[in-house]
Amino acid sequence: MNELLDVVQVKAGHGFTLELEFENGERRMFNMTSIMDKKPFSRLRDTGAFFAAHVDYGTVVWPGNIDIAPETLYDRSVPIEE
Repeated sequence: MNELLDVVQVKAGHGFTLELEFENGERRMFNMTSIMDKKPFSRLRDTGAFFAAHVDYGTVVWPGNIDIAPETLYDRSVPIEE
């Protein structure tokens, strides 16, 4: 179990990927493809709202009160090689 790290920056990309930067400076890639058919994330699929991702309260949020836990983002993401 990792310490709880806040997300400080997010960039939504094609293929339902999130490029994340955490407060420790680590950059990681999170692929949301496997959860995009599940509620509430399915609402982001057709509206283009996926690209409205932004950081609030240390995690990634979208319009419509959709968010995802920062520990999930960290644990299920892979490091971005520089």
